[in-house]
Formats: sequence, structure tokens, C-alpha cells
Amino acid sequence: MLFVALVFVAAAAVSASPVARTASPIVLPVKHVSNVTSIKNIVNRGLARIDAINGVKDAGVSRRSSGSVSNEDVSYVAAVTIGSNTWELIVDTGSSNTWCGASTSCEKTSTGKSTGGSIEVEYGSGSFSGTEYTDTVSFGGLTVTSQSIGAASSASGFSGVDGIIGFGPVGLTEGTVSNANTVPTFMDNLYSQGSISTEVLGVSFSPESGSDTDDSNGELTLGGTDSSKYSGSITYFPMLTTGEASYYWGIAISGFTYGSTTLASSASGIVDTGTTLIYIPTSAYNKFLSASGGSTDESSGLAAFSTKPTANFGIKFGSTTYTLTPAQYLIPTAQYSYYGLSSGTYYAWINDGGSSGANTIIGQKFLENYYSVFDTTNSRIGFATGV
Repeated sequence: MLFVALVFVAAAAVSASPVARTASPIVLPVKHVSNVTSIKNIVNRGLARIDAINGVKDAGVSRRSSGSVSNEDVSYVAAVTIGSNTWELIVDTGSSNTWCGASTSCEKTSTGKSTGGSIEVEYGSGSFSGTEYTDTVSFGGLTVTSQSIGAASSASGFSGVDGIIGFGPVGLTEGTVSNANTVPTFMDNLYSQGSISTEVLGVSFSPESGSDTDDSNGELTLGGTDSSKYSGSITYFPMLTTGEASYYWGIAISGFTYGSTTLASSASGIVDTGTTLIYIPTSAYNKFLSASGGSTDESSGLAAFSTKPTANFGIKFGSTTYTLTPAQYLIPTAQYSYYGLSSGTYYAWINDGGSSGANTIIGQKFLENYYSVFDTTNSRIGFATGV
């Protein structure tokens, strides 16, 4: 898949110590990427992330900047400049280190400085190891002059992309770099240096249309939210403070429904831009299949149906239920050829997340229909209806 263009817009800012901003859009280069070989691989990547989550034990005027990202149907990727080079990095709220070198060497340039440390991160569905250095990092018109960067000497599970820019909580970096307890994230540094007035990430994703799998159809807003990307108001929910999911953007789920059928009344999980599907607890998934007349297809690993489901699927946070229509939670038939799926069958983006621990992932296929907000300053996650 390819993405056509990435456009970044930086908003003007006012502060006690003014920082220069540009209101002009910045158009970044076109790049072809393709890393989908099997829909079952996509399913399994999400399951591997759940395994990794459950293995974690230790672990004035609003200033903001927006940048667009492109959907590969595995990852949303943004063009991030490190030193003098630009890399296509996965936008991942499920991890926190920023690194490059998955496809091409990204050893430090003339502006980089070695920290003398080594780095190793395991993602469940992939991993990398290498050395750590600091360099100037720019994204969406905002720059950090001394961002900690991993330069991969070996990496697995990241075909077609250059690495990751991590937007997860800083605690996820604990123990990943040999000579540091934790390393500040890109957002941490923007906030501490005064480039953004609040440590908030607004995320707008949009579903692919028709057979397209390569649209430039996402936007990140750093330091605030973009009211043009959602309707109504944003409802916020506290981040989890205990359990496996609390190390991530963890959230308590108070229910899953299919039409009028209650699938589950509680669960815990994470909100993750780096996962494609929606994963729910095994008991809820089995009830979903029973209520909708579906079964798990062995070939693809997807929930499959001989008759098209007609009821909405709902996820409840607190007292608010967010629904997906069949058109939103079923794979578009126009994309069957790309994924190698059989005609005459319907397939869902909803999958089995397991029976214990943090077994829910609110992935891209939910986030493409709802605007999401990752608010580090206030330890909360927000949702609003996307437009």
C-alpha cells in the first residue's frame, strides 16, 4: 500500500516565552509501503500484543500542532525528521520508545550524540535492539532538540516501516535503555520545553473507502484537540491505575453489547493506535458469535458470517456506550481481494482477546469512527464522535 501525501499544520502559539510557529502547511514526500501478507498475520499481531501487555509487571492560548498520518491497514505512519533524515514511523500509543532503523540504518548523524547506552524492546509481535543516542526530532512543525532515539541494529516484525514514534506513557520505557531508568517521550519533551501547553494528543483516524488501502486519512494534534475532527463534546474516562493495562493507556470497560444482547459487563484493556482490530474477552466474543450467527474462520482467524449481521456492536465506558454499525465493524467487501478473503462471506474486525488479564484492545477499527484523546496531564482518555 502507498500513501499519497502527508500534510502538517502548525498552529500559532502564545506563551510567557514565545516560540516561533508557522501557520503554513508542510507537504512531505510520497512513499510506497506494503507490509500486509496475510489477514491472519494482522489478527495474530494483535493477539501477540495482548500477550505482551499481560507480561508487563514493572513497569492561556492553547498551543497545538497537527500532522497527518497514513493508514496502511496495519499501522498509521507519520513522517518524522530525526537529525537530517526523515523516517516513516508507526504512530503507537501502545509503546513509548522512539526508534528508527527497521529497514535502513539510522545511526546518528552529525547532530546526534551517543548516550553510551544500549536499547532493547519487545512488542510481542516484533522486537528491536541497538544503541541509544539523542538528536533533534521534528514532527508537525514542532521540534525537540535532544530527543532520546533508538538506532536499531536488529529488528523483526516491522516490514515496510522504519520504526516507531511512541505516544504511550513514559513508564513503558523503564528498563529498555541500559544506562537510564526511563527516557522521556517526544510528548514529554515537547511539554517540558514549553512547546505545548498541555501534554495532550488528539487522534483522528478515518476508515478506508471502497477498495482503497492507502489513504492519507489521519491526523494527530499535539498539545490539544481539533474540534473540526469531531462532533458534540469529548467525554473523558480515567486511566487505569492498577492491573496489567495500567502501564499503558489503560481503560475500564463497563460493557459490550450486540443489539439488545449484553455480551459482558466488565473488562479492562488498552486504547491502542498500533493495533488494527478490536479485541474483546473470550466470553464476550463467544456470545457475540452466538448472537450474530457467526463462527471463527480457521483460514483468516476472523469472525465470519454466512448472513450479514444487522445489529450494532457497542462498547461501554462508564455510562456511555459507543456503537459501531455493521458497516463499521465488518470488513468492506471491496477489500476482500486485497486480504485474500472469500466472497459470499462476511467478516468482522472484532476478535477474541483471551480469557484473563487485560483482554481488550480498542484498536484502529474503533478509533476510525471516534475521535480519541490521550491526556497525560490529567491521566484520562477521551472519545467523541468522529466526522
